[in-house]
Amino acid sequence: LTGATSLLYDGNPGFPDMDVVWKFAEKSKMTIFGTSAAYLSTCMNSRMEPGRDYDLTRLREVGSTGSPLSPEGFRWVYDKVNHDVLLGSVSGGTDPCSAFVGCCPILPVKAGELQCRCLGVNAQAFDPQGNILTDQVGELVITDPMPSMPLYLWNDTADKRYQESYFDMYPGNWRHGDWVKFTPEGGGIILGRSDSTINRFGVRMGSSEIYAAVEELPEVADSLVIGYTVNKEDYHMPLFVVLAPGLSLDAILKQKINQKIRNALSPRHVPDEIYAIDEVPTTLNGKKLEVPVKKVLSGIPLEDAVNLDSMSNPQAMDYFVALAEKDRYNML
Repeated sequence: LTGATSLLYDGNPGFPDMDVVWKFAEKSKMTIFGTSAAYLSTCMNSRMEPGRDYDLTRLREVGSTGSPLSPEGFRWVYDKVNHDVLLGSVSGGTDPCSAFVGCCPILPVKAGELQCRCLGVNAQAFDPQGNILTDQVGELVITDPMPSMPLYLWNDTADKRYQESYFDMYPGNWRHGDWVKFTPEGGGIILGRSDSTINRFGVRMGSSEIYAAVEELPEVADSLVIGYTVNKEDYHMPLFVVLAPGLSLDAILKQKINQKIRNALSPRHVPDEIYAIDEVPTTLNGKKLEVPVKKVLSGIPLEDAVNLDSMSNPQAMDYFVALAEKDRYNML
């Protein structure tokens, strides 16, 4: 853009502490701050108040992407960062190299909601039969071509993986693999990956609502929940938590986590087991890798479950590989 200067931070945004990027924002006097929902959520869960500790009065916009930003995350930005900014949550895809649903400076900001479809994007929510839904949760589908959509994938013989990934469910329409709800006003609410949906006792539930409940607890810094089938019959739903520094996962804390989930959601959402982990596996832009973890725990080899080069912390998968091997040994 004419007259604009790009500011890039090269390094770990959590080293030496979570303040490093906010210090950068103050020092550079930036007006637009683009980050990830994971980073904002981590700052929120760490009880940070950047607007109090740093001069962020020049900020006009905060952009968030990578994963859905919770309503609590929206409120934290306005309460603890700057009350007079445009908070723009954006959702798109790596393969299409573009955003689908995003922000608009002339529309109201609603907590947990993306303001509108991006220009030129015919994004819809489809039911299983391919009917358009409004104010109901459905598959995020792009019904018209976009200039940035890929025509093929590298090393994909006869376009097999390309077709299976995006066009199998709704021929001729790009199914992205996210749950979305479009409001009557045109806003969008992203509810997580549809291919990682948890189906507990016949009830389908999104992982984002479990994260919102669990990560409200001060003892929990981050979390990951998945559901998968064991022995082709039994459905297993474990919860993995990253605890605040200095804490350990004992029976009392497990009970507190389960009670929080039961009260905020329902008894059906309570996990079968809770495990403490060092870190949640994420993509380079901070998105939780639910599907690869699900594949590994289901017995799929690591190299077939995830591209480690696309991860910000590939070593985080080691825990789940070891857990899968342990589970297979116990079943012998």
